[in-house]
Amino acid sequence: MSWNDFHQRQHAIATVLDTARQNPSQALDQVPAPFSDATELLRALQYKWTQQLTGRIDVALAETGDAADGDRIQAVTEAWRRTAAANPALRDLLDQHQANPVLRADSAREHRMLALASGLAEPGEPDAEVVRVGQAFLQLVRATPTEQRKSCLLSLR
Repeated sequence: MSWNDFHQRQHAIATVLDTARQNPSQALDQVPAPFSDATELLRALQYKWTQQLTGRIDVALAETGDAADGDRIQAVTEAWRRTAAANPALRDLLDQHQANPVLRADSAREHRMLALASGLAEPGEPDAEVVRVGQAFLQLVRATPTEQRKSCLLSLR
């Protein structure tokens, strides 16, 4: 991919996200070039989300690792919440299309990453179980009020 292609893709993604902020239901009605279809665009949007989330989780875990009383669960929780707060249109758009089979594997990878990064699962555990734990973790992160979140997440251990 050339720099020109990269910039065209970034501009197209920004345009879609601007549309999503103004009218979420029409964000994917017209797929901008250079994307060929909604599938390709959804994958690019998911990739953007994953890049930002992974970066925030890496930083949070590095900071937690340096703290004497570091809490991986809280670090991953806050990283996910900060990523969602910084990218509300992107997160909403992905949530609207979460049932799309195109995003199924990406969602499973995200759940796996969350379970492993938080320490709620180990790499040697069956993948389906790790994904299930990550999915439950994310449901708690999204559904639990801030002051109750930590105690609920600790109960997953």
